[in-house]
Amino acid sequence: MSLPPPDPFLRLKARGAVSNAAGRFEPYARVAENDGWEIAEEERVARTEVSEERPRSVINPVTSPDLNFDRSLNAYRGCEHGCIYCYARPSHGYLGLSAGLDFETKLVARPTAPEVLERELGRKSYKVAPIAIGTNTDPYQPIEQRYRITRRMLEVLSAWNHPVTIITRGALIERDLDILSGMAARRLVQVGVSVTTLDARLARRMEPRAPTPERRLAMIRALAGAGVPVRAMVSPVIPVLTEPEMERILTAAAEAGATAASWILLRLPHEVAELFRDWLARAEPGRAAHVMNRLREMRGGKDYDPDWDRRMRGEGLHADLIAHRFAIATKRLGLAHDLPDLDCSAFAPPPRPGDQLSLF
Repeated sequence: MSLPPPDPFLRLKARGAVSNAAGRFEPYARVAENDGWEIAEEERVARTEVSEERPRSVINPVTSPDLNFDRSLNAYRGCEHGCIYCYARPSHGYLGLSAGLDFETKLVARPTAPEVLERELGRKSYKVAPIAIGTNTDPYQPIEQRYRITRRMLEVLSAWNHPVTIITRGALIERDLDILSGMAARRLVQVGVSVTTLDARLARRMEPRAPTPERRLAMIRALAGAGVPVRAMVSPVIPVLTEPEMERILTAAAEAGATAASWILLRLPHEVAELFRDWLARAEPGRAAHVMNRLREMRGGKDYDPDWDRRMRGEGLHADLIAHRFAIATKRLGLAHDLPDLDCSAFAPPPRPGDQLSLF
């Protein structure tokens, strides 16, 4: 059964979710109902709203043993791209908001994040290591055009010679090639570009406000052309739906200039499972049961298994087959290696007016 819409008079234009079910921490649920009176109401469009937050700290410690970084940085909460499968959706529950439409329409910007970041980097106790940007929500989602928080954070990191990894599917990253190319020359940056599918029609339904697959390949081409190391992220791999495209995605990414690749199996934590099932029933009714049955085969019979050793890859015959296909394709395409290590040795405060100049 499909989830009910949040409002019978609300028009959803290019949105991934169609519901706004209460988050898992909320004690009550609200449902809008038409009372039956034939009184004409003006149809409303679900528009994006942005509030602002003044954080006291922005560098988040990461202790997950299956990740290769120990700290992250996020300019925004929520993401207008509206990818229906996004594992970050449940994080909106901590704000008392829904993982559904709220996640993609009620966004939070952190305009003072660059200043807070610089303050944290300047602490005597700070120990440098690569910091990851975009691990929760996309740093180059549409509101970055107005707020420019990601760009200003990169300016701070570049000034401090601080290494950074970026994960995005936002074409706005090309605006910052002037900063990224300079950082790349000093071995301070790597970028991962997510390419989920090459099917533009499927992408439009599944990732309604994200750049098209063709545009993402162009991003890889532009980044590589500027000397920025790029990893193609075939993620999430959705059984039956996008999984057959794996080799074609990797081939297209390699031709565009990617020099490494990775993959992650579809993850459906907390509220995302119900949202994704509802989307499947609406967007892919003929394949919905097949997709979920195959996914559950790789998740121990469940929609999702959060175990550290299995959450990224799954288990069983089909999971092993995907991993084997990925290994063969990346070896053939020259993508079966990691990007070069980033340099932590040059990290230092930027020179300030009035500082004594070095004699050497």
